[in-house]
Amino acid sequence: MEKFPRGKSAIVGAATFGMGEAHGYKAMDLVARSAHLALADANLKLSDVDGLFVCTGDDALSGLAAAEYLGIRPRFTDNNRTGGSAFFSHAINAAIMLEMGYIDTALICYGSNQRTGAGGLVSMRQASPYEKPYRPMNPLSSYALAAARHMYEFGTTETHLAEVAVAARAWANLNPDAFMFGKGELTIEDCISSRMVSDPLRKTDCCLITDGGAAIVMTRADRAKDLVKKPVYLLGGAAAVWHSNVDQMENLTVTPAAESGQRAFALSGYKPADMDVVNVYDAFSINTILFLEDLGFCPKGEGGNFVAGGAIAPGGSLPVNTNGGGLSCCHPGMYGLFTIIENCMQLRGEAGLRQVANANLAVSHGNGGTLSSEATLVLGTESTL
Repeated sequence: MEKFPRGKSAIVGAATFGMGEAHGYKAMDLVARSAHLALADANLKLSDVDGLFVCTGDDALSGLAAAEYLGIRPRFTDNNRTGGSAFFSHAINAAIMLEMGYIDTALICYGSNQRTGAGGLVSMRQASPYEKPYRPMNPLSSYALAAARHMYEFGTTETHLAEVAVAARAWANLNPDAFMFGKGELTIEDCISSRMVSDPLRKTDCCLITDGGAAIVMTRADRAKDLVKKPVYLLGGAAAVWHSNVDQMENLTVTPAAESGQRAFALSGYKPADMDVVNVYDAFSINTILFLEDLGFCPKGEGGNFVAGGAIAPGGSLPVNTNGGGLSCCHPGMYGLFTIIENCMQLRGEAGLRQVANANLAVSHGNGGTLSSEATLVLGTESTL
């Protein structure tokens, strides 16, 4: 029987740094700046950190580099590299280790300068020999396959995809930290007339390419109550890996989120319908539709209709990607940790104009590879324990 230390650990510090363009900063600089800010948010010091969890796109041994850069000697480091879902596995591991007393303070951090430094999407993978002859624009073309199949099987339309992008921009326009803040409204017509990149995905269906750093601090629940900020408790978490390359997917319309979500919700004691806020990894517009289906917010094949009519935008029936997501807030290579931080802001009541009223339960979902690795966390305030 699967067990999890439900509510026994909490996020007590959260911060981002350099979202958008961070000229002059390397990836590890962004890791460090975010880490310092998150620790300050928790009123803790670097010397308190004995568990270091980190994954960057430019250093396979970033656990070592981060410890050296920060000047700490942690008892344990975790450099799990499953892409954007890695940080969710870090949080799960940290929760278990905290409950066991193996560590006392966990720092989970990330940074990338892919916009100003690398100039393109970060990739840590070799091309599949089965895909390489077709010269795909991966990862984009892999997600285009999933979108095309979803359209074929379920009648999903370009307008449905556009609804996701329009909602993300509407949330970003309420978030001063978002890269697209102040860039104006995005309309369905804007999306459908935007440049085709990899059929059926257009420019507005694709995530931003930005810089950015992010970090969270976790500790045991009994200690969390004595710290400055309102704790955000980890109620349930699960991960699932089904494949590496998209050509090995059994069904292009069903992702490992169907497994990770079901397990995470079961461990938390809550259901999708109980969630006040949802933040999922929207590297592409089709992701949001796939994940809302697989996480159980609507039946398979109904994701297009579920997001229609502004349902996931501000004022809609379900607040989704409330910071603007990877489509309009930021996407520095691996976006997963930013979904967790946004939910922390919402549950602490610190989200400003985009604040969801009476938010007590939130789900964060991360994606790694090409719909390969999925991981889900259910987060809550003290009232949900």
